[in-house]
Amino acid sequence: MPYQDMFILFWKQVEESAKEGRFAKLTMAKTIGKPNLRNIFLRPVYSEDDFKVLLKLRYRSKETKDQEDELTLEEAFEVLKSHLRVSFSSVLLFSTTKDVTFKINKKGAGSITESLPTFTEVILAEKDVE
Repeated sequence: MPYQDMFILFWKQVEESAKEGRFAKLTMAKTIGKPNLRNIFLRPVYSEDDFKVLLKLRYRSKETKDQEDELTLEEAFEVLKSHLRVSFSSVLLFSTTKDVTFKINKKGAGSITESLPTFTEVILAEKDVE
């Protein structure tokens, strides 16, 4: 199945984990080549009326300052989607019930695998204070 379709299926699990309060963390890993962008992380920011994530872009170069933004899941989806197969070939969802890994192979096909959870509780994100 093309990776775009598989990523949508993967993202449905991300949305479900957020809605049910199980979302612990999401990270993009496995860089393609040696881009300056090293990782992208999402951490939960729960509030009484909605759910947002703290998106952190971490760079290799010390000259490039890491970036943080508080986004909705829909906004985060667009950011992550734009980096798929450009900078990263895998995305890992950590929830309190299971870990879900989305990968893109060299032929452009996507796959989803599940494993036992790494996190047993949700740790809310805090912005870096400078």
